Amino acid sequence: MTVIAMLSVAPVIEGSMAGEVAKAVAALDDFDVSYETNPMGTIIEADDIDELLAAVGAAHKAVNGDRVSTFLKIDDKRTSDQRAADKVSAVEEHLGRTAKRDR
Repeated sequence: MTVIAMLSVAPVIEGSMAGEVAKAVAALDDFDVSYETNPMGTIIEADDIDELLAAVGAAHKAVNGDRVSTFLKIDDKRTSDQRAADKVSAVEEHLGRTAKRDR
């Protein structure tokens, strides 16, 4: 089984959130997950939901602030293994090209 999630954790502040977001991403290193950060969040993969949720909790707690906003979207595929890259590849196969364009 593979659990894939899209996570966004940020303090509700004015100005740059990069330092606090970096703390959330660094907290993931203490767990058996793989991840990739993009401009809108971090994609996380784990073998089970418990490990993923523990990692997400740690990421949320790592951010300092009076108010922290966390968005989590989970795809818990229980009958087969599918990585995030496989999902992107499937879309690209239908497109007939990479799913990326630079302006």
